[in-house]
Amino acid sequence: MQQHLHSAGKSFAGPSAPPDENTTLAATQAAWRFLHNERITLPQLAEPLQAVARQWRREHPGAWALVISDWSFLSYSNHTRKSDRTAHGAAHSRGYDLSTMLLVDGRQGDPVVPLELEVRTAQGLFSTRPGAPNPDHSSLDHLLPGMQAVDRLGWHERVIHVIDRGGDSAAHYRDWQADGRSFLVRCDDVRVVRWQEREWALKDLRDHLHRTAQFQGRHEVTYRGQTAVQSVAEVPVVLDRPVLRRRRRDGRTSYKQVRGEALALRLIISRVTHATGETLAVWYLLTNAPAEVPAATVAVWYYWRWRIESFFKLLKSGGQAAEQWQQETGQAIAKRLLVAAMACALVWKLERATAPEAITFRAFLVRLSGRQMKRSKPHTAPALLAGLYIYLAMLDALEQHSVEDLRDLKKHLRFTQPDTG
Repeated sequence: MQQHLHSAGKSFAGPSAPPDENTTLAATQAAWRFLHNERITLPQLAEPLQAVARQWRREHPGAWALVISDWSFLSYSNHTRKSDRTAHGAAHSRGYDLSTMLLVDGRQGDPVVPLELEVRTAQGLFSTRPGAPNPDHSSLDHLLPGMQAVDRLGWHERVIHVIDRGGDSAAHYRDWQADGRSFLVRCDDVRVVRWQEREWALKDLRDHLHRTAQFQGRHEVTYRGQTAVQSVAEVPVVLDRPVLRRRRRDGRTSYKQVRGEALALRLIISRVTHATGETLAVWYLLTNAPAEVPAATVAVWYYWRWRIESFFKLLKSGGQAAEQWQQETGQAIAKRLLVAAMACALVWKLERATAPEAITFRAFLVRLSGRQMKRSKPHTAPALLAGLYIYLAMLDALEQHSVEDLRDLKKHLRFTQPDTG
């Protein structure tokens, strides 16, 4: 995990090696043996992450746990040695599909730890859940087993699953509701719902609620780097239209129309506006969260969904450089992703710490990283990740050399030799 506090470049076959007694080659060979050891499984590697989640719940038993699910593509278009890559979008785009469940603190929106991880390849699906997932099932079909897997943490209350528009499926809403899951999903404005005995497209219902002045509250948020105001409107709606069920068997996909029971949900429409009144974003949110959870809180919960986007950035361009990893199979990539996730969880824990010495330590790490920070944001996870690796490398160096030895080595940095004339 220490090696994954620092991203390795494209010329590295493995994680960066700390400056201890091992050579870079030895560290690379050790990483290869670890990632290809059949006795090391993904569920085993997920156990430290789940231990972090259990500790968080013990410390905050009354907090809502936001479990944010999303998908991201790991692009390895030029990594031809990865023979199990899948096609994605354009014909030249090849790599692996990554799906993740991220635990976020429902009080301040702080990321805590990834709970579940799946990597889909052309040859199979690799998951942190015990048992073999069905590769014929869609990513949406895999959400319910993932929700159920959270039960292994011993959590049965105050858990809500937050999903973006990719999860907008009335058929799956019914499955989740029947299984006793709380969910919050963003949907498109063309979805039709029933309100006050009439069918409405959501965009028309939004205009009606705006005309009748039903948007309330003014919660300050940051939207794409600028200060904005969030207001919400809520109405009870029913989904009672037939749905299409997708099924895939023997490589073939079929659809069947199914008329399910009417599903009563809360519709919360969130408007994000500029100080001038200009509308920056509108989110249509469907949820079965308990009525005692205010609509404004639900809207903020969805706003915090962007935390998982930050996690994907931390894995890719923001710190771990995952799309440059040289492992040749999706299974090895999945194992390494879990180790990298442990490094991310360590940095997030440091970000959440409020003790004065923790604040001082964060400032020290940012200084070591050499990153430029905004006045309004004294630290970021990528900066802490970079600084923490340098700090641990310093400690390793001090264990191998005395301070006097290190000072003596400084003579080799002289630009010119002293004139002994």
